[in-house]
Formats: sequence, C-alpha cells, structure tokens
Amino acid sequence: MKLPHNRSRIEAFSDGVFAFAATLLVVSVGTQSKSSILQVDWLVFLSFGVSFFALVGLWSVHYNFFRRTSYMDNWIIALNAVLLFLILYYIFPIKSLINSWTGALQINADEFSSLFQLYSLGFLLIFTCYALMYLRVYKKANNSNMTHLFYARHFGLFVLVALISIIVAKLQLGLYYGLPGIVYALLGPFCYFHASFFQKKTNAF
Repeated sequence: MKLPHNRSRIEAFSDGVFAFAATLLVVSVGTQSKSSILQVDWLVFLSFGVSFFALVGLWSVHYNFFRRTSYMDNWIIALNAVLLFLILYYIFPIKSLINSWTGALQINADEFSSLFQLYSLGFLLIFTCYALMYLRVYKKANNSNMTHLFYARHFGLFVLVALISIIVAKLQLGLYYGLPGIVYALLGPFCYFHASFFQKKTNAF
C-alpha cells in the first residue's frame, strides 16, 4: 500500500536546513581583534548581512512554493533535497564575492572570474530546482493551475540570466566593473515582460 507523503515533515526538515545554514554564517563572522568583542570587523559583518538576507530570500521562495500547493511526490522530495544541498553550499561563494568587492579578500582576475562563475552556477542550479518543482506540480497535481506554470517559467528566466552571467564571467567581459553581477539587473525587465505576456496570453491574473 502506498502511503501519502507527509508535507509537514518535508517543511520541518527544510526549515531546519535553512536554520543550520544561517548558523554556519554566524559562526564564520570574525572580529578584528581577539582582545575585545567590541572591535567588530565591519567588512566581514557586511558580507554576513548580504549572505543572510540572500538566504532569507531563498527561504521565502521555498516558503511560497509550499503555500501555493499541497501536492507532494518523490520527485519533489528529491528536488527539494538537491535544493537544500545547493543552498548550504551556495551561501559561502556569496560571502567570498562580497569580501572581494570590499577588499577583505585579495584575488586576481582569474580567481574573481571563477568566483563569479561559481556564484552564478549555484544561482542557476538553485532556481532550476525551483522551476522544476513548480513544473512538476503543474503537470501532476489534480488542483494545479496556470499560476504554477507561471512560476515555472518565471524561475526559468532566473536560470537564463545566471547562464548569461556565467558566460560573461568566463570571457572576463567587464570583470573589473562587476559586469557578471550587473547582468542580474536583466531579471527586472525579463520578469516584467514575461508577466505581461503571460497575463495577455492566459488571463491567469
């Protein structure tokens, strides 16, 4: 007999992983001087802050997925597991990237390019998981609707922009000015035009 999946267990485990990732970020925060806890290394604190709120953003996307559907199967559980693994690995390239911008981490152009590629690869894989989870719900859930298709395509645009960033970083185009990071500004117009097109085509919203 096939037992139904317990969605609350999946959410509880996922929240635990997010909490563990936040704990790892806190542990990695250092100080300029070991003689006083008041002498905070503000550059390290800045990288922690950016990484933490990036983590909160990823948690919010994850939270909203489970609010939009009650469907659960082995494929979504597997994709969720991969997603959580990637998030644990992903938060540290963000800190290194911020540290390189602030001068706390001294690296050469090749290393900076590799760091951007690593960051964008993590971004690409994470939002690939989100897109596939929504697509799975759209195709398999009895109560699926066009909202699930919308978000599958919406996060597909995140994957596309991350791929563009990887190519720009690999070619080291505008690396000195942070062009591989600036590329992510494309998400604004891409998502706006996709939403407008989707609304006209489906009248879903």
